[in-house]
Amino acid sequence: MSAPSKIVIASRESRLAMWQAVHVQGRLAGLNPGADIVILGMTTRGDQILDRPLAEIGGKGLFIKELEVAMQEGRAQLAVHSMKDVPMVMPEGFVLAAISARENPRDAFVSNSYAGLDELPAGAVVGTSSLRREAILRAKYPQLAIRSLRGNLDTRLRKLDAGEYDAIILAAAGLIRLGLENRIRSVLTAEQSLPAPGQGALGIELVAGDAAMAAVVAPLDDPDTAHCVKAERAFSRALGGSCQVPLGGYAVMEEGKLWLRGFVATADGREMVSGEVRGTVGDVAGDDEALGRRLAEQLRAQGAGAILEKLAHCR
Repeated sequence: MSAPSKIVIASRESRLAMWQAVHVQGRLAGLNPGADIVILGMTTRGDQILDRPLAEIGGKGLFIKELEVAMQEGRAQLAVHSMKDVPMVMPEGFVLAAISARENPRDAFVSNSYAGLDELPAGAVVGTSSLRREAILRAKYPQLAIRSLRGNLDTRLRKLDAGEYDAIILAAAGLIRLGLENRIRSVLTAEQSLPAPGQGALGIELVAGDAAMAAVVAPLDDPDTAHCVKAERAFSRALGGSCQVPLGGYAVMEEGKLWLRGFVATADGREMVSGEVRGTVGDVAGDDEALGRRLAEQLRAQGAGAILEKLAHCR
């Protein structure tokens, strides 16, 4: 099946999103010489509403809806997403056709005055856009003041530099991809801050049934990353994971086996359950998801259901 002569990639217009789209554009161009591969930049509702936490305005789907409409209307053939921004349940009519090799999936501590979380004095203001990070910080560093931080990566760094925050927590992958490694004072270990499902990985979304484009993007898929991300997403999905649920899920491959860790907590960090499972990766795609569901069941047995019920009452 030959590649289309023209391929349009839908992307948000933030600098990081455009980096991701250009990265995929370059890889596709190398695989499909002669094809005209262009990027359609778009502004989404998630980019426009910056005065409220994401959990209050509809969640991660706000970052991809406009891109999906462009694909439905034939104005684009694919969209590139940071996997941590993709809703755990894909909208009907769309599929994740490839998950590329992961950048550093961990969280980064960024500050102009302090080298790490343990150096922050009581009352120091830490900014984050994530309920997951907020719950972790409130649980482990109750003396700190946690404040919401919205906007694209450059906006968040500007707010830090303006003195609105003593430190901010960001995904290390975004800083690395934009050549801003020098802003990272320390990279948090998974034990300090368990990453979000899919963090550091890029996903390629297509209209379901587009066999030609599925063949085009198939070489971008990294099997090890895909195994890990599918397990993480299945774990999150089984616990109703969304922007409204403080939840972490992180899998790594070790000697052919998948090691998946996860937690769910209340937003104030006072209640948290965590666990881990290991399993052999098989040829059946459902094996990864079964591992994720198994961890979710383990956490429910430890009291995750009660936490989720409290979160539902708070919405």
